[in-house]
Amino acid sequence: MKTTTTPIYAKLLLITILPILLDSCALFRKKESTKTTTTTKRPTSPSRPVVISSKEVKRLIDASRQYLGVPYRSGGIDSKGMDCSGLLFATFKEMGVNIPRRAVQQSGYGKEVKDLDQLRPGDLVFFVTDKGNVAEVNHSGMITEIRGPKEIYFIHASSSKGVREDNLISTYWMGCYATARRPF
Repeated sequence: MKTTTTPIYAKLLLITILPILLDSCALFRKKESTKTTTTTKRPTSPSRPVVISSKEVKRLIDASRQYLGVPYRSGGIDSKGMDCSGLLFATFKEMGVNIPRRAVQQSGYGKEVKDLDQLRPGDLVFFVTDKGNVAEVNHSGMITEIRGPKEIYFIHASSSKGVREDNLISTYWMGCYATARRPF
């Protein structure tokens, strides 16, 4: 009986490619920026909110708004391009707060805000859009301004229009709204 053996180069190729396939999202991410900030690092757990003042919330929102107009790029976390969760990740990192990188993971960070009328600037909002027919959170943003009960603005990275602010109280966004979290 003849036995077949896998050539050594095929095994080496498999060993090399397998980790890449298992972590394919990492291919889209750039190395983290070496930009320095004046804030101190705060140890955070993935689900425990941090305590920050209302002044720091304003700084957080201002930090996110510096990315307005940045084009969308899957896996991006800098001014060359970013996705929705990358926007939140980069903004919080500038404040010295480590939050999870992916939207679905971010949606478990902090304390749940159950009612829309309890939303405050700095709260994170999460959505399940039709793209890809997924049944889990796949889009995120942060409340930036509340002008009234029908005008709740949030910043996010739109796949077609880049980083922008939109009114949460719209047919589209309310149709795919999933939850909100208070990260502080």
